[in-house]
Amino acid sequence: MNFELSPEQKMIRDTARDFATREIAPQAAEIDRTHEFPRKIFSRLGELGLLGIMVPEAWGGAGMDALSYAVALEEIARACASTAVAMSVQSSLCAAPILKEGTDAQRARWLPDLAAGRKIGCFALSEPEAGSDAKAQRTRATRDGGRWILNGTKNFITNAPVADLAIVLATTDPTKGGRGITAFLVPMESAGLTLGPPDDKLGIRGAPSAQIFLADCAVSDDARLGPEGDGFKIAMRALDGGRIGIAAQALGIARAAFEDAVRYARERKTFGQPIAEHQAIQFKLADMRTEIEAARMLLWRAAVKKDRGGGYSTEASMAKLFASEVANRAAKEAVQIFGGYGYLRDYPAERHFRDAKITEIYEGTSEIQRLVIASALLKE
Repeated sequence: MNFELSPEQKMIRDTARDFATREIAPQAAEIDRTHEFPRKIFSRLGELGLLGIMVPEAWGGAGMDALSYAVALEEIARACASTAVAMSVQSSLCAAPILKEGTDAQRARWLPDLAAGRKIGCFALSEPEAGSDAKAQRTRATRDGGRWILNGTKNFITNAPVADLAIVLATTDPTKGGRGITAFLVPMESAGLTLGPPDDKLGIRGAPSAQIFLADCAVSDDARLGPEGDGFKIAMRALDGGRIGIAAQALGIARAAFEDAVRYARERKTFGQPIAEHQAIQFKLADMRTEIEAARMLLWRAAVKKDRGGGYSTEASMAKLFASEVANRAAKEAVQIFGGYGYLRDYPAERHFRDAKITEIYEGTSEIQRLVIASALLKE
């Protein structure tokens, strides 16, 4: 594997880094404090082409690859984890399934606006009784002539309070288990679709999430995404790509925690010298840096394998598993390096600590990633 980015990949990374440093990072603490979705920032991401990196130019995107997406998302996450996960959901869980599974009419209707940030998407798979066990869908879609009637509840849906479109997974034939699940493109303005209050979360507070309630919500058959019964496969493919996005988000959080800790360690003095001169601090920083570099290699490997075609599920799971755990370790050590100040909201370390935790949970918990990896290796 070539560890050198192409000129085009460096360009997209540098574009994301410059925008994140100048316009996102100065607002990150306020976004976290107010729980407010950064709509203007999100629109600017679209204008810069960062929301449609993997969308072909024919559908309004930049027509670049998954590695470009990963390096750009890492830069956004280093500045603001909330903005990064909203970007990941938009790109990996909403635009990507429409690109892969949608009709040309569906692509023309949704992809240009999603890539430009004019519309926002979400992905409605999880339910109160269907989290890690995604096949246990209770949301039902019943055919009624040329339309479908949806009833059910979706849980923890990131972007839902600000979204224009939801990809909704629903059971169309309960006798077939996972093969009886179908995906639908449901505009958020649809009659019968309502939202619960925004979730009050530990971290990523600027990426709003909420329950979606569907009560006799009718959509036409041309809102069906992919063949009837293929919804579970569509969802799992989307999550494979989504795990690359979350690995990149986790890597960005880890980098933020590490870089802030290094800066503070150089400034803070104890016993007459910067704490960076103490071996105990140096060892923490060395471990953080090493694990961040290792996580990046796993992430890039998964992205490159996706770009080359074929299966990449195991690689995506390994990248997501390791990067999310690295983010949590790095954030924990950053709080320790900041000492008492790391426990105060006046400093960024406590925000990184709170933001990191969710990366071990959403889009497949660490336990689920280990099951995916183990299942693959035992088939070798």
